[in-house]
Amino acid sequence: MKEAIDFSCKESKEKSISSEMKRLSSQFGKIEPKKKRVTVGLIERAAFMRIALAELEDDLNTYGFWEYFSQGDQEPYQRKRPASEIYGQMNKNYQSIIKQLTDLLPKEDAKPDNDDGFGDFVNGRDDE
Repeated sequence: MKEAIDFSCKESKEKSISSEMKRLSSQFGKIEPKKKRVTVGLIERAAFMRIALAELEDDLNTYGFWEYFSQGDQEPYQRKRPASEIYGQMNKNYQSIIKQLTDLLPKEDAKPDNDDGFGDFVNGRDDE
């Protein structure tokens, strides 16, 4: 179960960011040492963004994506809340960073094909 974050408490957010950095560091720990220095900044940004996205999600779940807005004596109209626009852009950036990190992971070697043809021989023979 996810631990609740008190978004009004700076220490709670910092603890959550630190915890997320540890999680991401272990997830992307197999990156070769020469490339590892690059990942530190990406992991820091990704951790911050993930916690900020959770905070924005909480706000959007409470207040919604749309609000009524008016200037002066003009009739109110519905517009997208700034939080929803920030969420959309930050989510896109977060996904981009995660992709960058994933691309730095070593490529999985294809498993050697141990097929000696016996299965094809048995399955392909005619039963008479």
